[in-house]
Amino acid sequence: MIYSFRNSGFRDPETGVYNQTYFMEVFNREWHRHIREHQSLALLYLCPHIHETVKQPHLLEFFTKQVQEALLRATDMIARLDHNHFALGLFNIDEVGTEVVLKRIEQQISDFNQNFGKNHKLTIDYKLAACICLPTQENKIESLFSNVSQLSQDLEKNHDQSQALIRLQ
Repeated sequence: MIYSFRNSGFRDPETGVYNQTYFMEVFNREWHRHIREHQSLALLYLCPHIHETVKQPHLLEFFTKQVQEALLRATDMIARLDHNHFALGLFNIDEVGTEVVLKRIEQQISDFNQNFGKNHKLTIDYKLAACICLPTQENKIESLFSNVSQLSQDLEKNHDQSQALIRLQ
């Protein structure tokens, strides 16, 4: 991969998706715009489980590109939070729309596992936590991140469920 100075400030070098700093800046700006315009938004945490013995240097990059294909709107974004977690921001979306995106992500990961897995003998398990809310002065952005983080942790403990959607009241 050729290093691009043009993208160096806001892209994760390993995956090519946005970095945490840029994501937080955009999400905060969108939060305040959604308060003014009375629109709902959703925050998703995606935690792919890639076993550390898998020695595929571009596996995470291929995986995130596949997930990005599920985000059909230019305003939706994905960012890498840390080594094992990605955040997705879905703006001006309702609960039904969020469920559609969750299904598309699930399908893209399934396609990835089917196509990549048959060539490399592996599958990627994942957890996907989503929270939708209507931002208000009373609803704090920290509450949204806290709720999604807690839901993600709960999913990690539940081996039977790979994704969940809640609404922040």
